Amino acid sequence: MLDLKNVTTQQAAMEAFFFGYQAFTAKADEMLARRGLSRVHHRILFFIAKYPGLSMKELLAYLGVSKQALNTPLRQLLEMGLVESLAAEDDKRKRLLGFTAEGAKLELALRREQAKLLQRAFGEVGEEAVQGWLEVNQALGNSHQGGSSQG
Repeated sequence: MLDLKNVTTQQAAMEAFFFGYQAFTAKADEMLARRGLSRVHHRILFFIAKYPGLSMKELLAYLGVSKQALNTPLRQLLEMGLVESLAAEDDKRKRLLGFTAEGAKLELALRREQAKLLQRAFGEVGEEAVQGWLEVNQALGNSHQGGSSQG
C-alpha cells in the first residue's frame, strides 16, 4: 500500500494520474479541436453514446452541470448536425438526445482512439492491475458524486 501521508508519494501518485489523463485525452482533444470542439463536447457525446435516447435532465445529472453550462456546447453539437433532439413519444415536451450519422461516426472514432490506449496499457500491466485501476477510478468517481454511482 502506498503511504499517501508522504508528500513525495502524494506527488508521484498525482503526477502519474496527470500524465495518464493527459495521454488518454491528447488524441481525442486533437480530433475535437479540428472541428472546433472541446472536452465538454466529448463528454456530451460520450453519454449520448452510452445512453442513447437520454433526456436533457439525465444528461445534466451525468455531467453534473447546470442547464446554463450545457446550453452552448449542446447547441453547437445540434447546429453542427452531430446530435439530434427528438420529442419523446410519451411526452412531446420531453427532448431525447441521439446521434446523427455524422455524430455517431465522430463518437466512434474518439472512442476507438481511447480504447486503443487502454488496451495497450492494460496489456502491459496485467489483470490484477487493471482491476485495481478500475476500482480506484470508481472510488474517485463515487467520492466526486457524493458516494452515489451513476451507470
